[in-house]
Amino acid sequence: MIHFRNLTKVYRMNGTTKRVVNDVTMTLPSKTGIALLGRNGAGKSTLLRMIAGTTDPTSGDILSDGTISFPVGYSGSFHPDMTGSQNVRFVARIYGIDTDALIDYVRDFAELGKHFNLPIRSYSSGMKARLSFGVSMGLKFDTYLLDEITAVGDAAFKRKSEAVFQDRLKDSGAIYVSHSMGGVKQLCTAGMVLEGGKLTYYDDLDEAIDRHMFNSRH
Repeated sequence: MIHFRNLTKVYRMNGTTKRVVNDVTMTLPSKTGIALLGRNGAGKSTLLRMIAGTTDPTSGDILSDGTISFPVGYSGSFHPDMTGSQNVRFVARIYGIDTDALIDYVRDFAELGKHFNLPIRSYSSGMKARLSFGVSMGLKFDTYLLDEITAVGDAAFKRKSEAVFQDRLKDSGAIYVSHSMGGVKQLCTAGMVLEGGKLTYYDDLDEAIDRHMFNSRH
């Protein structure tokens, strides 16, 4: 369960104010794949970062009785001078899990070959995303946060990533930001639409998609 209590996020730039999220109070169900929909610039990624705890709200709270992942595929927290293997070991220690087991899992999943033992600064953006996705899938969370990440990699890697993630969803929930309605329908059963600072939850994914498409046309 994730609960928003009077959640507000305001950006002030060049004398103007934008309310990305405006006094939202809502409870999201556990073990549910939820699509987070909204037009470009609505604030979906900002909301996802607030849920992850990497961005602070202006006011209000986000409460949870379970574990929440960092955004799946996010590589910004990797240390560029450390190798892929060293970064994975560091993450394992933070989460208190077996370091060798996580390294073995990520090495196999990310398919980076010799680059796994080279500094992150030498990685392409795709390689960083593969490493981060592997780390995310190697850790068990009650809720996974995704921001268009399964689009990374070739067709075979996409299929593998989607299969692993769908397996995780047997026991976990997810909040998924995507512009691909096909991808959303594969992973989600419910949806919420962010528009003008207002967040609306729909138990029926098709209803959420219809509302999102209507907003996008007007």
